[in-house]
Amino acid sequence: MSILVIAEHDNNTLKVATRNAVAAAGKLSAALGAEVHVLVAGAGCAGVAQQAASVAGVAKVKVADAAHYGDQTAENLAALIHANAHGYTHILAAATSNGKSTLPRVAALLDSAQISDIIEVVDADTFVRPIYAGNALATVKSVDPVKVITVRTTGFDAVAESGGSAAIEAIQAGPDLAQAKLISRELTKSARPELAAAKIIVSGGRGLGSGENYHQVLEPLADKLGAAMGASRAAVDAGFVSNDYQVGQTGKIVAPQLYIAIGISGAIQHLAGMKDSKVIVAINKDPDAPIFQVADYGLVADLFQAVPELVAAL
Repeated sequence: MSILVIAEHDNNTLKVATRNAVAAAGKLSAALGAEVHVLVAGAGCAGVAQQAASVAGVAKVKVADAAHYGDQTAENLAALIHANAHGYTHILAAATSNGKSTLPRVAALLDSAQISDIIEVVDADTFVRPIYAGNALATVKSVDPVKVITVRTTGFDAVAESGGSAAIEAIQAGPDLAQAKLISRELTKSARPELAAAKIIVSGGRGLGSGENYHQVLEPLADKLGAAMGASRAAVDAGFVSNDYQVGQTGKIVAPQLYIAIGISGAIQHLAGMKDSKVIVAINKDPDAPIFQVADYGLVADLFQAVPELVAAL
């Protein structure tokens, strides 16, 4: 019996989130003495398969290369995973948009109860996951023969991207179910690091007052630090930036080495997305702002004065 991890990629590059899922699979592998396999489904994805084969802890990479997997539609992927589920005790994917869309379909096809957003592996059947916006942790045990699991990437450090030498096996592609069609994809292009994988994040909230202030005040600091930029839901709802920037329960879950929260009050839904950060710095003029309860360093000050001074000092 083995453990299967679903690779997340863009047909060119293996996403870091996959290595977080492999880390969780490694915990299961140690408990069961089982191999970790990775499934790469895409179009012209041979390069991704090679990258997956190099990931530490991976014993085999299975590749389904067909045109209808190029857009990574959940319906086609779920059918492929279900068709190749035999022999696997656990099927894992990162709890990203792709994973959250695909694995519930897999669980339904397998008649299994999905276990979502795990942050810890207790044993082969038992897992810990956050509930109530991260304010409580639930320990859940599954008796399903195949466990279908999404992995919160902040709960597991990504394994090394090199050091492995897995065998690569081509598998037969399934049919194109034609249940969904990708019409277009609009991607935000930026020279800054990807938000979910960034080591430093500069995040702004409603206290910035406008989208113009958001960019004028935060961008110089982010440029100095080589940081990604994030935002609270309040800032996104106010139209300062697009929801690509949103950090929180309804946005991206992040855990960088350094998280700088500027003009963010610290609503529960935002804290749920960033409180696992290694070091949290908060700048807010309200000394009673909830953000200070989770911050390692807090500065009660006018952000329009404090941030330019910080940039100058750097």
